[in-house]
Amino acid sequence: MPRPVFLLTLLLFLLPALPSLAQDKTESFDLGGDRFIAGRIAAMSEPGGADVFLAGERVTLEAEITGSAHMAGRWVTVSGPVGQGLYAAGQEVRVGAAVTGNATLAGQRVDVTAPIGGNLRVFGSEITLSAAIEGTLLAGGEFVEIDGPVTGDIALSARELRFGPDAAISGTLTLYEDDPGEIIVPESVIPADRVQREEISEWEPIREGGFWPGVKAVISFAIGVLLVALVAAAAAALMPQTFAAMRAQLLGHPFRTLLTGFIAQSTVIGAGILLAMTLIGLLLTPAALFFAILAGLAGYIVGAYALGVAALKLAGQGFPHEAKHRALAALAGAVIAALVALIPLIGWIAIMALSLAGLGAVTRTAFPHRFQTAG
Repeated sequence: MPRPVFLLTLLLFLLPALPSLAQDKTESFDLGGDRFIAGRIAAMSEPGGADVFLAGERVTLEAEITGSAHMAGRWVTVSGPVGQGLYAAGQEVRVGAAVTGNATLAGQRVDVTAPIGGNLRVFGSEITLSAAIEGTLLAGGEFVEIDGPVTGDIALSARELRFGPDAAISGTLTLYEDDPGEIIVPESVIPADRVQREEISEWEPIREGGFWPGVKAVISFAIGVLLVALVAAAAAALMPQTFAAMRAQLLGHPFRTLLTGFIAQSTVIGAGILLAMTLIGLLLTPAALFFAILAGLAGYIVGAYALGVAALKLAGQGFPHEAKHRALAALAGAVIAALVALIPLIGWIAIMALSLAGLGAVTRTAFPHRFQTAG
């Protein structure tokens, strides 16, 4: 396969191939006392770290930490004490070690079997709480079971609510029900005069305008950042010289690469329009537009990586020469680009420019002889 075609194909299809690339490889690094670990299996077994950030398919916190834990994955397990707060999301989330501060959990199945020292906010399909909660409890799920003492107030919505023998509520219990009164609450858990019942419609502002949208936004933001960072880090590790050349192109001549990327993307989109006008090539138009989208994605990945390298260089670090430094640059660039994208209007324009400049760097690196006369 010719080198330019191989380069573009690898860049454009790294995203769907990411699970296999990361099958046995775990990236980790420390920054400012915090620890970042990402991979198919992301586990932290060494104590310490102000805060930890873990992401992968199977995510485990085995060691005691003094700060907060931020975890996202398919299977998320906490088996080491957390000194401050816990933020975890996944298909299955299991908390089997004490959390000193507040905890925010989201998953299809959530099990909490260790004490929570602060407030607990939890959303899921199946929720089991069998440990003490020192603060308040906000919970929403289909099936919820409480089998431990809760010191503060509770606001809860569930299709089915069960109480275990150790359940006890010291505060007020507010239930949001389709038919207020249908859920039976034993007197041994909480006296009837401290139980308030509301229509389920009153729960909607909490679910739609409060906790849950914020959790979904944070999860989406984190997953997007991690995907871009992992793809950029994997590509930079597989093609260090090529990525270094593209980074040099973009940082050395940003306006030139922006113009090249604009011309390249316009050419692909224009080709799709022209194919459609011929009628005969109408069937190829979706392929041309799909390639334009993939080209934009490749440009964004390269642009984010170059942005991260520039940011770290401004912070006093040199150009990355090792895999961990490339991973750090990829993560820094992905975070900065994602934050910039949040700015109304200006953010979208900046990200489009970053993507086009990255595509220009890809194009100039893939076809170096075509641009020699440009200096």
